[in-house]
Amino acid sequence: MGTLKPFIQSEDARAQADFYLQALGGKLMSVGTHGELTGAQNEFKDKVMHMCIAVSGENYVFLADAIEPVGSGAAVALSIGYATQDEAREAFGKLAEGGHVKHPIEMQPFGLYYGELTDKFGIRWMITAG
Repeated sequence: MGTLKPFIQSEDARAQADFYLQALGGKLMSVGTHGELTGAQNEFKDKVMHMCIAVSGENYVFLADAIEPVGSGAAVALSIGYATQDEAREAFGKLAEGGHVKHPIEMQPFGLYYGELTDKFGIRWMITAG
């Protein structure tokens, strides 16, 4: 069975990764530029070709600097479930900074603590707690 790993094409992968690490906790696992990984010596040599961060435990997200313009990430949402409402509320609040809250994080009629937002980079997040 395969493992799904989100891969985000970013206008600024380093800034976006830093934001997620601050909001969700975690660490930078690896980063390589086009120059380091392929020996490129053109205008892309300093752009991130591959970056891996671990957030909220062992949830890996990959990022790269986009070579072509990218649109909003509205077609995809990343979801993280937390053990407690306090953890969920804290992550939600940090991710919402500079973004747009679609559904405030609160208990839902279907019995799940849930909130949804779009962060300042245009990525949709769904935050839950049981």
